[in-house]
Amino acid sequence: YQLPTMSSTAAAAASATAGSKRQRPDVDEKADGADSQTSAAAAAVPLTAEGEMPQKKFYRSRAHVNPLSHNDAYDYPTKPSLLDWTAEHYPNHPALLLLNKNTDESDGVSSKQPADHDCNDTTCASGTRSNEIAPDVLDIGCGFGGLTIALSTLLPESTILGLEIRDKVTEYVRLRIAALRKEHPGQYQNCSVLRSNTMKFMPNMFAKSSLEKVFFCFPDPHFKRKNHPRRIVSERLLSEYAYFLKPSVGRLYCITDVEELHQWHVTKCRSHPLFRELSDVEMEADPCVAAMRVETEEGKKVERAGAAKYYAVYQRLADGDVLNEKRVTAETFWTEGEFGVKTIVQG
Repeated sequence: YQLPTMSSTAAAAASATAGSKRQRPDVDEKADGADSQTSAAAAAVPLTAEGEMPQKKFYRSRAHVNPLSHNDAYDYPTKPSLLDWTAEHYPNHPALLLLNKNTDESDGVSSKQPADHDCNDTTCASGTRSNEIAPDVLDIGCGFGGLTIALSTLLPESTILGLEIRDKVTEYVRLRIAALRKEHPGQYQNCSVLRSNTMKFMPNMFAKSSLEKVFFCFPDPHFKRKNHPRRIVSERLLSEYAYFLKPSVGRLYCITDVEELHQWHVTKCRSHPLFRELSDVEMEADPCVAAMRVETEEGKKVERAGAAKYYAVYQRLADGDVLNEKRVTAETFWTEGEFGVKTIVQG
Protein backbone atom coordinates (compact mmCIF):
# COMPACT_ATOMS: atom_id res chain seq x y z
CA TYR A 1 0.00 0.00 0.00
CA GLN A 2 1.44 3.42 -0.94
CA LEU A 3 0.70 6.56 1.07
CA PRO A 4 -0.88 9.36 -0.91
CA THR A 5 1.53 12.17 -1.78
CA MET A 6 0.94 15.80 -0.76
CA SER A 7 0.52 18.32 -3.49
CA SER A 8 2.98 21.17 -3.78
CA THR A 9 0.32 23.72 -2.79
CA ALA A 10 -0.61 21.80 0.33
CA ALA A 11 3.05 21.31 1.19
CA ALA A 12 3.69 25.06 0.96
CA ALA A 13 0.70 25.80 3.16
CA ALA A 14 1.85 23.26 5.73
CA SER A 15 5.36 24.74 5.70
CA ALA A 16 3.99 28.24 6.26
CA THR A 17 1.84 26.97 9.09
CA ALA A 18 4.80 25.19 10.67
CA GLY A 19 6.90 28.31 10.34
CA SER A 20 4.27 30.37 12.05
CA LYS A 21 4.07 27.81 14.81
CA ARG A 22 7.84 27.88 15.23
CA GLN A 23 7.64 31.60 15.83
CA ARG A 24 5.19 31.29 18.74
CA PRO A 25 7.77 30.32 21.40
CA ASP A 26 9.56 33.63 20.82
CA VAL A 27 6.30 35.47 21.30
CA ASP A 28 5.64 33.46 24.46
CA GLU A 29 9.12 34.22 25.78
CA LYS A 30 8.53 37.94 25.27
CA ALA A 31 5.19 37.68 27.04
CA ASP A 32 6.77 35.73 29.89
CA GLY A 33 9.50 38.34 30.15
CA ALA A 34 6.95 41.13 30.35
CA ASP A 35 5.00 39.23 33.00
CA SER A 36 8.12 38.60 35.07
CA GLN A 37 9.06 42.29 34.89
CA THR A 38 5.55 43.21 36.01
CA SER A 39 5.74 40.68 38.86
CA ALA A 40 9.15 41.98 39.93
CA ALA A 41 7.87 45.56 39.92
CA ALA A 42 4.86 44.49 41.99
CA ALA A 43 7.10 42.61 44.42
CA ALA A 44 9.29 45.70 44.86
CA VAL A 45 6.29 47.64 46.14
CA PRO A 46 5.59 46.75 49.80
CA LEU A 47 2.17 45.47 50.75
CA THR A 48 1.82 48.27 53.29
CA ALA A 49 3.50 51.65 53.15
CA GLU A 50 5.31 52.73 56.28
CA GLY A 51 2.89 54.56 58.54
CA GLU A 52 -0.25 52.99 57.08
CA MET A 53 -2.38 50.44 58.95
CA PRO A 54 -1.66 46.93 57.59
CA GLN A 55 -4.37 44.48 56.59
CA LYS A 56 -4.21 41.25 58.52
CA LYS A 57 -5.19 39.10 55.53
CA PHE A 58 -1.81 39.76 53.90
CA TYR A 59 0.20 38.70 56.95
CA ARG A 60 -1.41 35.49 58.08
CA SER A 61 0.91 32.62 58.85
CA ARG A 62 0.67 29.07 60.08
CA ALA A 63 0.05 28.92 63.81
CA HIS A 64 2.44 26.10 64.69
CA VAL A 65 6.22 26.56 64.72
CA ASN A 66 8.84 24.27 66.19
CA PRO A 67 10.83 26.47 68.60
CA LEU A 68 13.46 23.77 69.10
CA SER A 69 14.46 23.52 65.44
CA HIS A 70 17.93 24.71 64.50
CA ASN A 71 17.52 28.13 62.92
CA ASP A 72 20.08 30.90 62.45
CA ALA A 73 17.56 33.46 61.17
CA TYR A 74 17.44 35.40 64.45
CA ASP A 75 19.68 38.32 65.35
CA TYR A 76 20.78 38.54 68.97
CA PRO A 77 23.70 40.05 70.89
CA THR A 78 26.24 38.09 72.91
CA LYS A 79 25.09 39.88 76.07
CA PRO A 80 22.24 42.26 77.01
CA SER A 81 24.45 45.30 77.59
CA LEU A 82 25.34 45.42 73.89
CA LEU A 83 21.72 45.92 72.84
CA ASP A 84 20.53 49.49 72.32
CA TRP A 85 16.75 49.29 72.44
CA THR A 86 16.27 52.92 71.44
CA ALA A 87 17.93 52.55 68.04
CA GLU A 88 15.05 50.74 66.34
CA HIS A 89 12.38 50.05 68.93
CA TYR A 90 11.95 53.10 71.20
CA PRO A 91 13.56 56.13 69.49
CA ASN A 92 11.02 58.54 71.02
CA HIS A 93 10.35 56.80 74.32
CA PRO A 94 8.90 59.34 76.80
CA ALA A 95 11.40 58.33 79.48
CA LEU A 96 14.29 58.75 77.03
CA LEU A 97 13.22 62.27 76.13
CA LEU A 98 13.04 63.13 79.83
CA LEU A 99 16.43 61.58 80.53
CA ASN A 100 18.06 63.48 77.67
CA LYS A 101 16.51 66.72 78.89
CA ASN A 102 17.83 66.16 82.40
CA THR A 103 21.25 65.30 80.98
CA ASP A 104 21.35 68.52 78.96
CA GLU A 105 20.46 70.55 82.04
CA SER A 106 22.91 68.73 84.29
CA ASP A 107 26.25 70.36 85.05
CA GLY A 108 27.96 67.04 85.73
CA VAL A 109 28.00 65.43 82.28
CA SER A 110 28.05 67.24 78.99
CA SER A 111 25.69 65.97 76.33
CA LYS A 112 28.20 66.89 73.61
CA GLN A 113 31.29 64.84 72.86
CA PRO A 114 34.46 65.86 70.96
CA ALA A 115 34.49 65.27 67.22
CA ASP A 116 37.10 62.52 67.59
CA HIS A 117 35.08 60.71 70.29
CA ASP A 118 34.76 57.02 69.44
CA CYS A 119 32.66 54.82 71.69
CA ASN A 120 30.37 51.94 70.81
CA ASP A 121 29.37 51.18 74.38
CA THR A 122 25.79 52.17 75.21
CA THR A 123 26.85 52.70 78.82
CA CYS A 124 29.09 55.58 77.76
CA ALA A 125 27.88 59.00 78.92
CA SER A 126 27.17 60.20 75.38
CA GLY A 127 24.13 62.17 76.37
CA THR A 128 21.56 59.75 74.93
CA ARG A 129 21.15 57.67 78.11
CA SER A 130 19.86 54.90 75.82
CA ASN A 131 21.19 52.19 78.12
CA GLU A 132 18.53 53.14 80.67
CA ILE A 133 15.69 52.25 78.28
CA ALA A 134 14.99 48.51 78.13
CA PRO A 135 11.83 46.38 78.10
CA ASP A 136 10.40 45.49 81.49
CA VAL A 137 7.12 43.94 80.27
CA LEU A 138 7.15 41.05 77.78
CA ASP A 139 4.26 39.69 75.76
CA ILE A 140 5.77 36.37 74.65
CA GLY A 141 4.02 34.95 71.61
CA CYS A 142 2.26 38.29 71.03
CA GLY A 143 0.51 37.17 67.84
CA PHE A 144 -1.02 40.15 66.03
CA GLY A 145 -0.19 42.51 68.90
CA GLY A 146 -3.54 43.13 70.57
CA LEU A 147 -2.28 42.85 74.13
CA THR A 148 1.07 44.50 73.39
CA ILE A 149 -0.68 47.63 72.13
CA ALA A 150 -3.25 47.60 74.94
CA LEU A 151 -0.51 47.42 77.58
CA SER A 152 1.14 50.49 76.05
CA THR A 153 -1.68 52.72 77.28
CA LEU A 154 -2.48 50.63 80.37
CA LEU A 155 1.13 50.82 81.62
CA PRO A 156 2.43 54.18 80.34
CA GLU A 157 5.42 54.11 82.70
CA SER A 158 6.56 50.71 81.44
CA THR A 159 8.40 49.62 78.31
CA ILE A 160 6.43 46.92 76.47
CA LEU A 161 7.95 44.42 74.05
CA GLY A 162 6.01 41.84 72.07
CA LEU A 163 8.01 38.77 71.08
CA GLU A 164 6.87 36.67 68.14
CA ILE A 165 8.57 33.77 66.35
CA ARG A 166 6.79 34.18 62.98
CA ASP A 167 8.33 36.76 60.66
CA LYS A 168 5.19 37.78 58.74
CA VAL A 169 3.21 38.28 61.94
CA THR A 170 6.06 40.27 63.47
CA GLU A 171 6.11 42.59 60.46
CA TYR A 172 2.35 43.11 60.79
CA VAL A 173 2.68 44.17 64.43
CA ARG A 174 5.60 46.48 63.60
CA LEU A 175 3.59 48.22 60.89
CA ARG A 176 0.55 48.38 63.16
CA ILE A 177 2.53 50.13 65.90
CA ALA A 178 4.09 52.52 63.36
CA ALA A 179 0.63 53.42 62.04
CA LEU A 180 -0.68 54.04 65.57
CA ARG A 181 2.30 56.25 66.37
CA LYS A 182 1.61 58.29 63.24
CA GLU A 183 -2.11 58.52 63.94
CA HIS A 184 -1.66 59.38 67.64
CA PRO A 185 1.48 61.53 68.01
CA GLY A 186 3.21 61.03 71.33
CA GLN A 187 1.46 57.72 72.05
CA TYR A 188 2.54 54.09 71.67
CA GLN A 189 6.20 55.11 71.86
CA ASN A 190 6.75 52.70 74.75
CA CYS A 191 5.80 49.52 72.88
CA SER A 192 7.50 47.59 70.13
CA VAL A 193 7.85 44.09 68.68
CA LEU A 194 10.78 41.80 67.99
CA ARG A 195 11.05 38.52 66.11
CA SER A 196 12.87 36.07 68.34
CA ASN A 197 12.80 32.61 69.85
CA THR A 198 12.50 33.19 73.59
CA MET A 199 13.09 29.54 74.39
CA LYS A 200 16.69 30.06 73.24
CA PHE A 201 17.75 33.71 73.27
CA MET A 202 16.30 35.40 76.38
CA PRO A 203 19.67 35.33 78.23
CA ASN A 204 21.21 37.23 75.31
CA MET A 205 18.69 40.07 75.48
CA PHE A 206 17.56 40.59 79.08
CA ALA A 207 19.50 41.16 82.27
CA LYS A 208 18.90 39.55 85.63
CA SER A 209 15.92 40.96 87.59
CA SER A 210 15.06 43.37 84.76
CA LEU A 211 11.45 42.35 84.07
CA GLU A 212 8.26 43.16 85.95
CA LYS A 213 5.67 41.24 83.93
CA VAL A 214 5.76 38.32 81.50
CA PHE A 215 2.63 37.26 79.58
CA PHE A 216 1.90 33.89 77.95
CA CYS A 217 -1.43 34.28 76.17
CA PHE A 218 -2.94 31.29 74.41
CA PRO A 219 0.38 29.54 73.67
CA ASP A 220 0.66 26.56 71.37
CA PRO A 221 -0.63 23.53 73.34
CA HIS A 222 1.64 21.01 71.59
CA PHE A 223 -0.81 18.23 72.38
CA LYS A 224 1.39 15.27 71.48
CA ARG A 225 3.43 13.97 74.40
CA LYS A 226 6.61 13.92 72.31
CA ASN A 227 6.15 17.67 71.70
CA HIS A 228 5.70 18.65 75.36
CA PRO A 229 9.33 19.90 75.52
CA ARG A 230 8.24 22.60 73.04
CA ARG A 231 5.78 24.10 75.53
CA ILE A 232 6.68 27.59 76.65
CA VAL A 233 6.16 26.76 80.34
CA SER A 234 8.38 24.05 81.81
CA GLU A 235 10.58 23.46 84.85
CA ARG A 236 13.71 24.66 83.07
CA LEU A 237 12.11 27.72 81.48
CA LEU A 238 10.41 28.73 84.74
CA SER A 239 13.85 28.94 86.33
CA GLU A 240 14.90 31.25 83.49
CA TYR A 241 11.81 33.41 83.94
CA ALA A 242 12.50 33.61 87.68
CA TYR A 243 16.03 34.80 86.87
CA PHE A 244 14.72 37.66 84.72
CA LEU A 245 11.77 38.71 86.93
CA LYS A 246 12.30 41.19 89.75
CA PRO A 247 12.04 39.45 93.15
CA SER A 248 8.87 40.32 95.10
CA VAL A 249 7.62 42.40 92.15
CA GLY A 250 7.71 40.32 88.98
CA ARG A 251 4.58 38.51 87.84
CA LEU A 252 4.01 35.73 85.33
CA TYR A 253 0.63 35.62 83.55
CA CYS A 254 -0.79 32.51 81.83
CA ILE A 255 -4.05 32.16 79.93
CA THR A 256 -5.34 29.47 77.56
CA ASP A 257 -8.57 27.97 76.27
CA VAL A 258 -7.19 24.42 76.63
CA GLU A 259 -7.96 23.04 80.08
CA GLU A 260 -5.29 20.34 79.88
CA LEU A 261 -2.64 22.98 79.12
CA HIS A 262 -3.92 25.12 81.99
CA GLN A 263 -3.47 22.19 84.37
CA TRP A 264 0.05 21.81 83.02
CA HIS A 265 0.77 25.48 83.80
CA VAL A 266 -0.68 25.17 87.29
CA THR A 267 1.28 22.03 88.08
CA LYS A 268 4.61 23.41 86.88
CA CYS A 269 4.23 26.85 88.45
CA ARG A 270 2.91 25.64 91.81
CA SER A 271 5.78 23.20 92.20
CA HIS A 272 8.46 25.76 91.38
CA PRO A 273 10.08 27.14 94.56
CA LEU A 274 10.34 30.73 93.30
CA PHE A 275 6.69 31.34 92.34
CA ARG A 276 3.54 31.92 94.38
CA GLU A 277 0.07 31.69 92.89
CA LEU A 278 -2.07 34.81 93.32
CA SER A 279 -5.51 34.52 94.86
CA ASP A 280 -8.69 35.47 93.01
CA VAL A 281 -8.88 38.72 94.97
CA GLU A 282 -5.31 39.65 94.00
CA MET A 283 -5.97 38.87 90.35
CA GLU A 284 -9.14 40.96 90.29
CA ALA A 285 -7.15 43.92 91.62
CA ASP A 286 -4.65 43.63 88.77
CA PRO A 287 -5.86 45.53 85.65
CA CYS A 288 -3.49 43.50 83.48
CA VAL A 289 -5.55 40.37 84.13
CA ALA A 290 -8.65 41.94 82.58
CA ALA A 291 -6.60 43.12 79.59
CA MET A 292 -5.14 39.65 79.18
CA ARG A 293 -8.62 38.14 79.01
CA VAL A 294 -10.11 40.46 76.38
CA GLU A 295 -7.41 42.25 74.36
CA THR A 296 -5.69 39.43 72.48
CA GLU A 297 -6.96 38.41 69.05
CA GLU A 298 -7.07 34.78 70.15
CA GLY A 299 -9.02 35.75 73.27
CA LYS A 300 -11.59 37.58 71.16
CA LYS A 301 -11.93 34.52 68.94
CA VAL A 302 -12.54 32.33 72.00
CA GLU A 303 -15.07 34.86 73.26
CA ARG A 304 -17.00 34.75 70.00
CA ALA A 305 -17.02 30.96 70.12
CA GLY A 306 -18.40 31.00 73.67
CA ALA A 307 -15.55 28.79 74.92
CA ALA A 308 -14.00 28.93 78.39
CA LYS A 309 -10.76 30.69 79.29
CA TYR A 310 -8.42 29.39 81.97
CA TYR A 311 -5.87 31.70 83.54
CA ALA A 312 -3.62 32.13 86.55
CA VAL A 313 -0.99 34.62 87.75
CA TYR A 314 2.17 33.84 89.70
CA GLN A 315 4.40 36.22 91.62
CA ARG A 316 8.16 35.92 91.77
CA LEU A 317 9.17 35.36 95.39
CA ALA A 318 12.17 36.99 96.97
CA ASP A 319 15.08 34.62 97.35
CA GLY A 320 14.67 34.67 101.12
CA ASP A 321 10.92 34.05 100.98
CA VAL A 322 11.06 30.60 99.41
CA LEU A 323 8.69 28.35 101.33
CA ASN A 324 10.38 25.58 103.27
CA GLU A 325 8.21 22.92 101.68
CA LYS A 326 9.27 24.18 98.24
CA ARG A 327 12.95 24.76 99.02
CA VAL A 328 15.20 22.51 96.99
CA THR A 329 17.97 20.73 98.88
CA ALA A 330 20.27 17.83 98.18
CA GLU A 331 17.84 15.58 100.06
CA THR A 332 14.72 16.72 98.18
CA PHE A 333 16.17 17.18 94.71
CA TRP A 334 15.42 13.58 93.72
CA THR A 335 11.97 13.50 95.33
CA GLU A 336 9.29 11.75 93.30
CA GLY A 337 7.52 14.22 91.03
CA GLU A 338 10.10 17.01 91.40
CA PHE A 339 11.93 18.30 88.30
CA GLY A 340 10.62 15.44 86.20
CA VAL A 341 11.84 12.70 88.53
CA LYS A 342 9.83 9.52 88.11
CA THR A 343 10.37 6.10 89.63
CA ILE A 344 10.67 3.32 87.07
CA VAL A 345 9.84 -0.15 88.31
CA GLN A 346 11.69 -2.84 86.43
CA GLY A 347 9.84 -6.14 86.29
